[in-house]
Amino acid sequence: MPVQQLKEFLDSQHVSHTCVNHPPAFTAQEIAKHCSIEGEQVAKTVIVELDGKMTMLVLPANWRIRWDRLGKVLDTDFVDLADETEFQALFPHCEVGAMPPFGNLFGMNVYCCESLTRQTELVFSAGSHTESLRMTTDDFLRLVNPVLISQGFNKSGQAKPAWLAGRKKPATLQQGLG
Repeated sequence: MPVQQLKEFLDSQHVSHTCVNHPPAFTAQEIAKHCSIEGEQVAKTVIVELDGKMTMLVLPANWRIRWDRLGKVLDTDFVDLADETEFQALFPHCEVGAMPPFGNLFGMNVYCCESLTRQTELVFSAGSHTESLRMTTDDFLRLVNPVLISQGFNKSGQAKPAWLAGRKKPATLQQGLG
């Protein structure tokens, strides 16, 4: 869905939105930086393969996926990051890595990190690395109707889980030879 089609869809739903033009941004954190906003307000789109089916996860730019917990929360034995070559055709006219968080418009289930609902507004890629859209979180939730999940994600910079914190990093080859 090209940027213009997304804008037309939002207009047809009577949703107020603002287009934000910025220098090329290839990560959600870069969008936050270019827009001078916190990473909490930028919706990052991640495509995963869930039991063999492409599925969209939407989370704040400064959060990461906890793969060990996500599988349990989604009650699946198989959840993995999808390869861009496998899902690129599902997003015609979108630049790879700039998919808007409207998986429902692309026939995908959408799971959303509950922490995003605490934001008044969201900014997200609109199909281009140089254009993002800003809209209210309430409108996003109404239009996408994602499944909200509160586990399976961690805010970047949080302490590692106890089981991982005690693990030692593997020695490098040079350290092993010394």
